[in-house]
Amino acid sequence: MKKIIYPLQLEYISSFETQENALIKKIERFARENKVPILSKDSSKFLEQLIISLRPQKVLEIGTAIAYSAIKISRNLSASGKLYTIEKSNDSIRIANKFINEAKLKNKINLLEGNAQKIIPKLKVKFDFIFLDADKEDYKKLFELSLTLLKKGGVIFIDNLLWHGFAASKKVPKKYISSTKHIRSFNKIFMKTTSLNTSILPIGDGIGLGIKIK
Repeated sequence: MKKIIYPLQLEYISSFETQENALIKKIERFARENKVPILSKDSSKFLEQLIISLRPQKVLEIGTAIAYSAIKISRNLSASGKLYTIEKSNDSIRIANKFINEAKLKNKINLLEGNAQKIIPKLKVKFDFIFLDADKEDYKKLFELSLTLLKKGGVIFIDNLLWHGFAASKKVPKKYISSTKHIRSFNKIFMKTTSLNTSILPIGDGIGLGIKIK
């Protein structure tokens, strides 16, 4: 993954990182060894800070993967807080459940198995916070569906909006051309959504942050 900020600055910031617990390190190692994409460390730190600050009661995550972000979110929720997380890959679900059990967070996490585009319309819950990190070609539809479930004043947090730096690049490798087109198209929609106060932040792979204002 290309860096959005210069390596020297990133190295300096990383020098202040505190040690994570053994399970988080284990998940990060599993992700590296098995080439599973997870939220970058700086993005996950920002996500945790938002959860700590906002204290949401109901959180929706679209794209569980191996539960790295799910665990980081859930461990910072209040006693009554709950995370609903959606994943369609059977392999990912199996691994995610394993890590969730190890984290002893089963009571905080409701892992919904299946296609998010089919699951979201059936949810009867309004959310204070939504985290979108799924297949890029699905971003537009998932954003549209999930926005109806976001409370006024709620926050939507979206990963990969700079997409390895290619969202702003004239030269895009062949294997990224299609996904880059999807991200560029989505970014225009996201930034023009009048029901949100939006920004794209140069954190990690680019974080989209929207606050529902109407």
